[in-house]
Amino acid sequence: MDQSTASSDQSTASTDFGERILKEVFGYHTFRPGQQEIVDLLAAGENVLVVMPTGAGKSLCYQIPALMSDRLSVVVSPLVALMDDQVAALRSNGVAAACIHSGLPREVQVASWRQVAAGESRILYLSPERLMTERMLAAIERLDPGLFVVDEAHCISKWGVSFRPDYDALSGLCERFPGAAIAGFTATADEATQQDIAGKLFRGRGRSIVHGFDRPNLRLGALPRDNWKRQITAFLDARPGESGIVYCLSRKSTEEVAAFLLGEGHNAIPYHAGQESETRRAGQNRFMTEDAVIMVATIAFGMGIDKPDIRFVVHLNLPGSMEAYYQEIGRAGRDGAPAETLLLYGYDDIRMRRQFIEQDGEDEAHRLREHRRLDALLAYCEASSCRRVALLSYFGEDSGPCGNCDNCLDPPRLIDGTAEARLLFEAIGETGGFFGRAHVIDVVRGMENQKILERGHDRLSVYGKGAARDRNFWQGLVNQLVAGGFLSVNIQKYGALEMTAKGAEIARGEASFSYREIVARKKGARRERKAREAPALADPAEHALLARLKELRLALAQARNVPAYVVFPDSTLEAMVRARPGSLEAMAEISGVGPVKLETYGEAFLEAIAADG
Repeated sequence: MDQSTASSDQSTASTDFGERILKEVFGYHTFRPGQQEIVDLLAAGENVLVVMPTGAGKSLCYQIPALMSDRLSVVVSPLVALMDDQVAALRSNGVAAACIHSGLPREVQVASWRQVAAGESRILYLSPERLMTERMLAAIERLDPGLFVVDEAHCISKWGVSFRPDYDALSGLCERFPGAAIAGFTATADEATQQDIAGKLFRGRGRSIVHGFDRPNLRLGALPRDNWKRQITAFLDARPGESGIVYCLSRKSTEEVAAFLLGEGHNAIPYHAGQESETRRAGQNRFMTEDAVIMVATIAFGMGIDKPDIRFVVHLNLPGSMEAYYQEIGRAGRDGAPAETLLLYGYDDIRMRRQFIEQDGEDEAHRLREHRRLDALLAYCEASSCRRVALLSYFGEDSGPCGNCDNCLDPPRLIDGTAEARLLFEAIGETGGFFGRAHVIDVVRGMENQKILERGHDRLSVYGKGAARDRNFWQGLVNQLVAGGFLSVNIQKYGALEMTAKGAEIARGEASFSYREIVARKKGARRERKAREAPALADPAEHALLARLKELRLALAQARNVPAYVVFPDSTLEAMVRARPGSLEAMAEISGVGPVKLETYGEAFLEAIAADG
């Protein structure tokens, strides 16, 4: 038998072995597209970097080769919860996997290590911090491991979206364990990040396999943020009974947004790194186990969350980059069913993101890369054609219009704004280029305030030339000019607007500018509509009943150690007073009374209403 025939026979045998484990251990009859190639490469001892979409089944790609080998496989994971979940899932399939981390009692950690050392557990999950201690490395070295798997591998790259310094030490594994294969898995890495990961993990001596970035079941959408409360309420009211994530920029805003949503009758939970670990764990458990829960979170929440039925992801602020955005929306629709995304963005987001980048260390090249990444995300936000085309092209993939994004389903109206753009450029120039958006717009609109009068800006030639347009229009136009790269925000000059080279082409008459239609803001419209639908309580008897319902609400809230609005918001209590429901079925029709609240509080409030006569 010649060498090529022997090699072919070995490959076939390996594939058959992997398929048998797939069926007999995990209960699947066939591999998903792309999985078998990765399994075969790792089983053959090759180094591999794998980039595949969230939900594509990457865990099996390294768990099956680990079970095909009689040597130890070490899986490096960044999150305790993720390790626990994967080990629990393996054990439920009869696989003797182990994990060791600080969240486990010492006796459990000792017992787990003894199982690994005795060869009873062939898959060991560790955090990078725990693995890269000399004591642990020496102990594993004595066991002659055959495979190291680095999950969420983008964390090793400073060019990635979630760089973790503790991951950086993993770059020494290839020298310390030359007889072991090393694999990196991630759902989020552009070409530069892929090269950086491969260089650090196995010095480029291995294969990189990219299985695409498209998630066709995700409907993509983005809007300029004008009134986040109105916008998110409209979005969520159209999706009752669904679980989702709402991402916010700061810890404070997560609390604010969660409180608002609770007041509007939604089952919302705040989650951020400033909370006690028990609070975060309880919130995450509720999100994973209950129906129709909305997690309002910073980016501290998400990595490793394997909840298949997340039906939407909303960003109330601009993410840091296209990679971060892709990673975060990837948590929706992991079951393959339709899911939706909404990104709200504003001028303040752009300014703040630029500031974050400028404060991120002293590496000028890194800052420049991050500015360009942010530019790409802004271009995506302001895209007037298919968003999926823009998203995938960033990751180097070509595609046609998707028919499943807001621009495909409702193409934006484009309007020539060359004259208005030139007016803004003139105002920036005449004021010296030292002022931010608010002041430049005040000058263009001809406002009379102390700042303008003290500086004599009321005597400029551009003063008042844009008075026919309201502030909302000019703010939207500036947003689009900044997002399109015609204006920039100078962080060193406290957010001053500056014309770019692209903007100069418009100013010189060498190019034109078209903007997406800026919808006029209807001040008070929602408030007036609410007032028409729900007139104020006028009857003294109604006020008395409302007071009694509020007393009941307070007692229930205190018994559960939660704020009063968590039980029911005022608007729901007022609706009860007007409707005076006589049954649980009638109460279920009232806005803000969901099935869980109906079951928990319904009888108590029905009794209070009935007692009123």
